[in-house]
Amino acid sequence: MVVPQAPITAAPAAAQRSGLRAWTVTTMVVLFATLNWADKALIGIVAQPLMDEFGLTPSQIGFAGSAFFFLFSVSGAMVGFLGDRFQVRWILFTLAALWGVVQFPVLISGTFAVLLFSRIALGAFEGPATAMASTAVFQWFAPAKRGFPAALVTSGSSFAKIFAAPALAVVVVTWGWRAGFITMAMASFVWCAVWLFIGKEGPYAKARRQSRSEQIAEAAPAAPVVKIPLRHILLTKSFLGALFATFAVYGVVSATITWLPSYFEKGLGYSRLESGLMFGLPSIASVILMYGATFVTDRIASKRPSSGKVLAVTTAGFLLIGGIALACLPLFGVPVVVVAVLILGYGCMSVALPMMNAVISQIVPVAQLSSTIGIFLALQNLSGLIAPSLVGILVENAATSLEGFSLSYQIFGVAILAGGVLTLFLVNPERDAASLKQRLADLRVKAGLPAQTPEDQASTPS
Repeated sequence: MVVPQAPITAAPAAAQRSGLRAWTVTTMVVLFATLNWADKALIGIVAQPLMDEFGLTPSQIGFAGSAFFFLFSVSGAMVGFLGDRFQVRWILFTLAALWGVVQFPVLISGTFAVLLFSRIALGAFEGPATAMASTAVFQWFAPAKRGFPAALVTSGSSFAKIFAAPALAVVVVTWGWRAGFITMAMASFVWCAVWLFIGKEGPYAKARRQSRSEQIAEAAPAAPVVKIPLRHILLTKSFLGALFATFAVYGVVSATITWLPSYFEKGLGYSRLESGLMFGLPSIASVILMYGATFVTDRIASKRPSSGKVLAVTTAGFLLIGGIALACLPLFGVPVVVVAVLILGYGCMSVALPMMNAVISQIVPVAQLSSTIGIFLALQNLSGLIAPSLVGILVENAATSLEGFSLSYQIFGVAILAGGVLTLFLVNPERDAASLKQRLADLRVKAGLPAQTPEDQASTPS
């Protein structure tokens, strides 16, 4: 017997009564994401003091920066499966606490080996952050209204570059490089303390966490959980299209946090101070465009049956504009024009990150949301291993630094253009959500269960 489906636009009563709680939790998760990216930026801020005090070479500092991503994707995928079994709020708490703890070894010994260990460990603990943060926020919003909240989470990287990085730079200049690590540790611990009082599971979370005493009291065994084999989810056109759309984008984000000041200084001729002050400009553009695009698409999508296709078409348009802008950078000879075009391209491409996270959340059953997003972001984050090294190789082997940086962004631009085209033709959340929903219904019937449950219905658009 098939359970009648309730319209997805009719939010649970709990969701209607918890608007303030939803945005409070979202604010805390955005701060969580900002801490995550501030930790990534710290190595660049303390690089020169570490080299001066301990005689580390630039190649060692660069290798330590890359080491951050050694276990980043692996841990992101693994912890994603834990999010299907345990409360995400406790996973976030544990991750943030570990971020704070792992800052201290380098304070005791500033050797390269300890620095390398600390960065690898930090990367392992931060790999799951974006997936878990997205899952925590999605629990509070209906699928058709997740674009803007996803943009808020994604903008944590921008907030880190606009606000946290300059603040850390002041701390390091004033009190030394050790103060930078202590500051990040204390910030993580303070966040954990506040999260204990604010962090809650949302109305769209899977109701899977009944206590043992409650199960005994009800004297009813838990119903078996039927899940779709992951290969069927990962091979949907929407999943593949979303991955193609965001792979190069995340690569540019990773390369930018490492190389943008050098591009401004060595490539375009700006002073070190000017380069530092300009570091956050692309991120400001990305915040404005992500917020604007997702807010508008959420409003449109909530009034249309094809909400997912709105996300796909919008994302493709921004990727095409961003890709063209970055690919054309070598054509401009005036530094101020190059910076302006770079800001435009970076801002437009960044729209893909929250949009495609929202797409993934629309196609999968809620019981598999955490693991799917974890795998999606783990695959996406592999570009963080590639892009910064690629830029370094191209710059080192080019006739001038400007030529190397220009060629790098041209390659990125072409890759983003290709991602935009693939997004347009592959991503269709309604189609793939319906296919996966039917597959799940067939599996449930085969297991002797009702074809659908309210939880199944809440994870995909009708």
